[in-house]
Amino acid sequence: MMHEKHAKFFVNLLGADNAYFDDAHRIAYCYDATKKRHLPDGVLFPRHEKDVSEILKYCNENGVKIVPRGAGSGFTGGALAHEGGVVLAFEKHMNKILEIDMQNMVAVVQPGCININLQREAEKLGLFYPPDPASQDYSTLGGNVSENAGGMRAAKYGITKDYVMALRAVLPSGEVIRAGKRTIKDVAGYNIAGILIASEGTLAVITEITLKLIAKPKFRKTAMGIFPSVNAAMNAVYKTMAAGVTPVAMEFLDALCIRAVETKFNKGLPQDAGALLITDVDGDVLGGLEQDLATIERVFRENGASEFRRARDESERNDIWFARRNCSQAINIYGNLKLNEDITVPRSKLPELLGRIGGVAEKYGVQVPCFGHTGDGNVHTNVMVVDKTDPAQVESGHKAIEEIFKIAVELGGTLSGEHGIGISKAEFMPLAFTPAEMELFRSIKKAFDPNNILNPFKMGL
Repeated sequence: MMHEKHAKFFVNLLGADNAYFDDAHRIAYCYDATKKRHLPDGVLFPRHEKDVSEILKYCNENGVKIVPRGAGSGFTGGALAHEGGVVLAFEKHMNKILEIDMQNMVAVVQPGCININLQREAEKLGLFYPPDPASQDYSTLGGNVSENAGGMRAAKYGITKDYVMALRAVLPSGEVIRAGKRTIKDVAGYNIAGILIASEGTLAVITEITLKLIAKPKFRKTAMGIFPSVNAAMNAVYKTMAAGVTPVAMEFLDALCIRAVETKFNKGLPQDAGALLITDVDGDVLGGLEQDLATIERVFRENGASEFRRARDESERNDIWFARRNCSQAINIYGNLKLNEDITVPRSKLPELLGRIGGVAEKYGVQVPCFGHTGDGNVHTNVMVVDKTDPAQVESGHKAIEEIFKIAVELGGTLSGEHGIGISKAEFMPLAFTPAEMELFRSIKKAFDPNNILNPFKMGL
């Protein structure tokens, strides 16, 4: 529980309506998408950067731990107070779009701003903010930056880090720093903004974000290929890219995912298919899009696709995308515990990755439906445990996950493509990094946060 003197300080600073230490608020902020629960000692809603500065300065001097939090939509426990302390929540006050600069094509936002709100406001002006995590309707841009979130458009447009031009952030000492500039080119000093991106709130608390915008493409086309096997589909992915086409998205579902979506929603998907590939292309010249689709269809068919469906209108487009957008919830038919991870490998390694995951599933007697963003090599693996009350089944599931992590690293990949590390993957960091590299991470953490008050022990640090 929060010491009375600390609670009094926060109430005096923020007001009683922005500093809570009651059970209702503590419970409301004790979980995220991992469904793990860790009660914080209190929940604070800063009104502006000065509040953040005062909070951090006080906490640093008094040894109070701080957990910055966006929407709590993360899958790795990055926003959980697993060591106690206060949650610093931004959705109440620091949630605004401060500026959209048409001349320089940048947006300035507060960390609690919802991703989709920026997308919509930019589109009204003919501009485009591409990063589109599945949580875009509710995840915050501060959380997106802290986790370096991606999305379905990453194959062509990249991920959050590709759009962060500058940050304002508060150090544990209470000092405010500016990292980056609104300019396209900036090679003065260390890339501090780059260090803060994906740092999961362990180094500083972000208070303002300057994001690059681009011109919105005029046209978009959608298509779906049906394949006899995952191997055939994965070969089609990297061969499509090698053929000179850069699709906006290249998403896939394996056979287990297809059957789950069809069982749950009855959308007319081919249940005998081995895999589906869904792709979007966009641009300003309609003829160019037709040419891209023709190339994609050719490569798909050369790699065994039995059918290639093009969406003729927005309704058909939505129908094609329905399976992918609803896949995650549908696969719950295979068990009541889903151990989902988001490994990434080079695109050319996708066939081997999916083949070896199939071997892991057989070895441990689990089903592992896979889907994801294969255009950038990012696969969501879901080890399904039939009965989460059976310790033996749960243990087999965790062993399967560990082996899948090892395979990803062996293939030149990473533990996480977009979900971060948090507490869920912390124990696996030594699989991907040498002792020297882990020590370097710890040194960086200590330089920013010598008293270890900011989101301590996340990321295996």
